[in-house]
Amino acid sequence: MVTTVRPVIEDGDQAVEVRSLRRTFKGGVEAVRDIDLGISRGEVFGFLGPNGAGKTTTVRMLCTLLPPTSGSARVAGIDVVADAAAVRRRIGVALQEIGLDPVQTGRELLELVGLTEAADRRTKTYSGGMKRRLDLASALVHSPEVLFLDEPTTGLDPASRLTVWDEVRRINSTGTTVFLTTQYLEEADQLCDRVAIIDAGRIVAEGTPESLKAQMGHDVVRVELDGADAAQTEAAVGGLPGLGRVVTETDALALYLEDGAGSIAEIVRRLDGGQIRVGAIAVSRPTLDDVFLRATGRRLEGAEEEQEEEEEKAG
Repeated sequence: MVTTVRPVIEDGDQAVEVRSLRRTFKGGVEAVRDIDLGISRGEVFGFLGPNGAGKTTTVRMLCTLLPPTSGSARVAGIDVVADAAAVRRRIGVALQEIGLDPVQTGRELLELVGLTEAADRRTKTYSGGMKRRLDLASALVHSPEVLFLDEPTTGLDPASRLTVWDEVRRINSTGTTVFLTTQYLEEADQLCDRVAIIDAGRIVAEGTPESLKAQMGHDVVRVELDGADAAQTEAAVGGLPGLGRVVTETDALALYLEDGAGSIAEIVRRLDGGQIRVGAIAVSRPTLDDVFLRATGRRLEGAEEEQEEEEEKAG
């Protein structure tokens, strides 16, 4: 488990203050379980987790679209339950469902997001990336103190995703606090000052991307099983010098080693000695996905897609 230090929240210097926030739906389903968050003004804060982890439920509570079951939350210094209207006046929201009128034109918003050439086109003719950028502009017309972006690049092609990243950076440079939910790890690494990882409604890790990766303290050697027995493979590499832990994935083992590159030859020798045939063996420095894997025992959705995109670029 990655060590998580609950934030010390001091009134006045936080854009978002959350204490013991909980949301339970009918049937006793706990979507959000007793979370604490403290987000500084002017920060880009990333909220990472797979589908169904509680990301969107949390955003909806902070945006006053869904009442908490218990706990408290303040956004821009205002309680989201006691004065929801005042909160709404101070926030911008771009949810997963793009909220554009299909016969609206983008003329009023186009300078904000570089859509001048599409000024008189109906938004129903816009590409996914253009619609997302216009949706961002719609959330910014009243100069919000806090901008909530719920998975803003899901479904976009890589080029459109980069364009949205540039918009997020520009928005933040004006002093707007950004609360970003995502399941794309590179997105969090590129944009966020701090991140929290949520799984099954609970925050399992929190910190800067670099500090979370540094906590791993090991290289990651990934052994593709390629049909080999996981237990036999783990037994063969057990006792390797500097081995911290082994995590079993769907068709691979993740070995956390002090010296990953220096251990490859010994790993191969042991597997050969046990007549265990595996697939590729690769070594890397820890990523946010490794942080998530260590905290939850599985990889974060979106990571595989990112890896495929990187391989396509390299190819």
